[in-house]
Amino acid sequence: MRISTSQIYDAGTLGIQRNQQGLFTLQNQLSTGRRVLTPADDPVAAAQALIVTQSKEIGEQHIDNQANARAQLNVVESNLGSLVDVLQSVRERVVQARNTTLTDAQRGFIATELEIRLGEMLGIANTADGSGQFLFSGYQGMTRPFAIDGSSLPIPPATEPPVAYFGDAGERLLQVGASRLMPTNVSGAELFMDIRSGNGTFVTGVGGNGALINQGSGVIDAGSVTNPALWSAAVNAHGSFRIEFSNGGSGLEYQIYNAANVAMLAAPASFVSGQAILLQKTTAPAADFGAQVVVSGTPAAGDTFTVDPSTSQSLFSTMQNLITALRTPVGTATYTTAEFTNRMVAEHLNIDRALDNVSRVRADVGSRLKELESLTNTSEDVDLQYATSLSDLQDLDYAEAISQFTQQQVQLEAAQKSFAQISGLSLFSIL
Repeated sequence: MRISTSQIYDAGTLGIQRNQQGLFTLQNQLSTGRRVLTPADDPVAAAQALIVTQSKEIGEQHIDNQANARAQLNVVESNLGSLVDVLQSVRERVVQARNTTLTDAQRGFIATELEIRLGEMLGIANTADGSGQFLFSGYQGMTRPFAIDGSSLPIPPATEPPVAYFGDAGERLLQVGASRLMPTNVSGAELFMDIRSGNGTFVTGVGGNGALINQGSGVIDAGSVTNPALWSAAVNAHGSFRIEFSNGGSGLEYQIYNAANVAMLAAPASFVSGQAILLQKTTAPAADFGAQVVVSGTPAAGDTFTVDPSTSQSLFSTMQNLITALRTPVGTATYTTAEFTNRMVAEHLNIDRALDNVSRVRADVGSRLKELESLTNTSEDVDLQYATSLSDLQDLDYAEAISQFTQQQVQLEAAQKSFAQISGLSLFSIL
């Protein structure tokens, strides 16, 4: 078989190029630390690496979202802590103000301090985060959530202007896990506005004496529910209740009326100061309403007290009611010491309810932060597993690669030398 000179050159060149290509590939692998540089190097590993890379990138985005959620919730938690401090300060001043030995001027000083605290609360309620979005405005991040309600102006003298909420109840959600959306804010409606008045189930108050305020020294407490199911049934059937005092044959007595002004007791009951008044129906058919109140002091004949289902009262309204109560001179025919004490007892309870509400919201934020910590630890572990899988699929075994590189160098040198020797052979050299 004849072998032409061009065939010898072509075969030699092809062998050298093949060895050079292999050497260059090994050089790239050694310089990058990767075994799979293109899908052609290992199609199966390349396909698996693509899936793992996508999953890893999604996990990294979740970790970034967790960090963002943590930062936002930390700002919220810090402001909630400040609000708790303000409320505790207000509570101390309310306890002090309930001392009936204080003068009107001294109560006025406390009212001035409460006005300052109200300003602090408004400042906290209108706090913005680093991006300029208000923390407590729901979805309306660029809307100032709390301000004086201009539609209610002008207001009567000695009355605090109402504060209105201009946000909504929305929750800003961040995807912090494959199946977990976490709220990163707290609605101002939940925190400041939707606070149940009274004891959370019903609210007690003074009902007046005819066209006048209560004339005696009776003070009603917040009351308590002994059986929620019975109380719920009583409210559904009778609505609210009124306790009215009168002089009986054996002394001061009381009768309980429902919202329709129907007497609940078969006969008026004797009143004992500080003794629980059971809310019940002794007329046929008899019924226990599952609640009770305590009236202390000595009500006058005709004095009444009310028991109404709780409604929502904003923290700002509570503060404004306290300031108004403290600025009104005590000891007049229209504002007796007993009237003042009953108002302060009611608003003191509302402050306690607000403090409980803020503490509940703060605990919820704390649980979210704890969950984020757990999610981040898990996500980082999963990210490490993805990185290990990618390393197994793509990374280079340096010991094996260096051995192959050395072998490839030897093969290339051999190919080059053999080609040089073969290409030098010629018949003319022996003729």
